[in-house]
Amino acid sequence: MDNPKQSIRNQRRPKGYVSSVATNYLHLRNPWVTAWWSCTFPGFGQIMLGSYIKGFLLITWELVINVNGKINHAIIYSFTGQFELAKSVLDKRWAFLYAGVFVYAVWDSYRSTVDLNKFSILADRERSPIMPFKISTLEINYFDKRSPWVAEAWSALMPGMGHLYNHRLPTGFIILIWYIMISYFSHSWEVIYSTFPSRKAA
Repeated sequence: MDNPKQSIRNQRRPKGYVSSVATNYLHLRNPWVTAWWSCTFPGFGQIMLGSYIKGFLLITWELVINVNGKINHAIIYSFTGQFELAKSVLDKRWAFLYAGVFVYAVWDSYRSTVDLNKFSILADRERSPIMPFKISTLEINYFDKRSPWVAEAWSALMPGMGHLYNHRLPTGFIILIWYIMISYFSHSWEVIYSTFPSRKAA
């Protein structure tokens, strides 16, 4: 009798893979959607495809370049018509480094989606099996039916929690850590709290 684990490894185009910390699964995606996610934040398109290392490196690169180049400051000043102030605040050395990586992230996410869609179709034709359960000394992961609405609710409550619900641990913890850091240093919650009407003392 053939070893099912060995037969899965011998598949030319596996449909999915379950590890202790994550689940990667090939299915058809719209390449324009992944390209759009990379437009909004370089690296998000790659993470959406399950290419974690490339996605995390692109996210880190974007944050480093954005902070040092004052790119968001320049964008805000441009939107408000303060073009001279935008030019003065922008660090041109960092800004030119940003453009190339941004374009690459968008192009790579689109290209990768097109290629993975082809592999997904071929894997469906081959009826590639998936080992639905993975157990190790540190973690247990398995395929089960999860509600997208529950994942969306957790993500709305705290970014990254929806990914943890779907057992995408690297993505969940990275997004959670970055969200906490950005929220803390930008004082975003203090700003939201300050918008609430305060009671005047009698």
